[in-house]
Amino acid sequence: MNPRRVAIVGAGPSGLFAAQALLARAPFEVGIDIFDRLPSPFGLLRYGVAPDHASIKAIATVLARVFDDPRVRFFGLVELGRDVTVAELTASYDAVVYAAGASEDRRMEIPGETLLGSHSAREFVAWYSGHPDASPQSLRGVRTAVTVGVGNVAIDVARVLLKPAGDLAATDMPQAVLDELRAAQIQDVWVIGRRGPEHASFTTPELRELLALPGVAVDVQGVELASIDDADLDRRTKANVAALLESTTPPAGPRPGTHDGDGSDSGQDGARPRARLHFLFWHRPVRIVGAGQVEHVVCERTAPAGPGRVEGVGDLVTIDAQLVLRAIGYRGIPIPGVPFDAETGRIFNQDGRVTDPDGTVHPGEYAVGWIKRGPIGVIGTNKADAGQTVGLILDDLAAAPEREERDLIALLAARGFSPSTLADWRRIDTAELARGEAGGRERAKIEAWHELLDLVRTGRAGGPPSVADQRV
Repeated sequence: MNPRRVAIVGAGPSGLFAAQALLARAPFEVGIDIFDRLPSPFGLLRYGVAPDHASIKAIATVLARVFDDPRVRFFGLVELGRDVTVAELTASYDAVVYAAGASEDRRMEIPGETLLGSHSAREFVAWYSGHPDASPQSLRGVRTAVTVGVGNVAIDVARVLLKPAGDLAATDMPQAVLDELRAAQIQDVWVIGRRGPEHASFTTPELRELLALPGVAVDVQGVELASIDDADLDRRTKANVAALLESTTPPAGPRPGTHDGDGSDSGQDGARPRARLHFLFWHRPVRIVGAGQVEHVVCERTAPAGPGRVEGVGDLVTIDAQLVLRAIGYRGIPIPGVPFDAETGRIFNQDGRVTDPDGTVHPGEYAVGWIKRGPIGVIGTNKADAGQTVGLILDDLAAAPEREERDLIALLAARGFSPSTLADWRRIDTAELARGEAGGRERAKIEAWHELLDLVRTGRAGGPPSVADQRV
């Protein structure tokens, strides 16, 4: 029996977990080709996990062992729909696994959302994580930042904005990001949630880490924490409410950031705080106001309106701010040639088997991760999710007849297109480690497309970018 050949589109955690499961569980010989649009693997682990969360990013070290297996090949700089079609993939492989993640963000759909200074948290995270597609973010003139959403992304963004830049200097953040954060003069960060803290999705360790930042005074508005009935709460949400209750002290003066505030509140020890962190629950932004750029955020008080829903009750509060970052969820984007549900932002599938909207299965096509189930769960959730899909793949391959092999890489070469390889990624990895060592830290990200492409082509980073190097 010839080896069964599997293509995985996306080298992030879900794709690598799928490869890991295939290698461990396949009862027959299997060859795996992993494709990614970037010349580097690891996806969200590299470009979505906060740089100061080294323990989570270390999962990449474990997943990297997949590439030590001779049955696995990595091909970067390959974008499905641009460099290769779904028809070419399905003709070349016994199974194709889509692990594309969710790379778009949800919008608030409120007036002023497109003002300068209003961004998605996804854009901000990509910037401080050194993603080559990220646009530079300016914090000049920002005294107050508002994050909208109560998940871990909002918590990460708030922590990066409030943490002393010196404490981030040991991370793999690009030097330009560290310089921008070091020059920033942010005094207040708001975290706004349309429901209460008992409904927030952040995890307790991440919340406690934010609340414990030195020199940061914390206050909670919009809810009486002590009055929350925790009888029906799970362990995580109970711990979240308790952490907020432990960390809060009544403000000493008018609410900072509003029109009548004088900024005179103090920290828990009576000393003037370095910065202030405000949680505003049971509120939602209804408009962002400014003459060309963000100046104020107007929020409306909310009330429950059925399971998972809220409605505005008319009471408004205005927050002076210069930066707004929405962290209200991600969604997938369509893959040319793959059935896509625009309403949910996912590939149509049944437990991982790709289907048409009417449920008709596409033989040999599968989905894993967020593009399969939506942007829910933590990184580890992808392991069980990938295992479910791999079980179906192995069942289907065991019953499928052998077919003539077709070499997709040779097809691409005939067009004059050469993907990057694992050796190219290792040159990038080595260059980042060297750059970090030169600056007294373990690693410093290379964030510019032209430098990444230089390393792929010549083994050296440097030189000005050219038009041809703008790989977007």
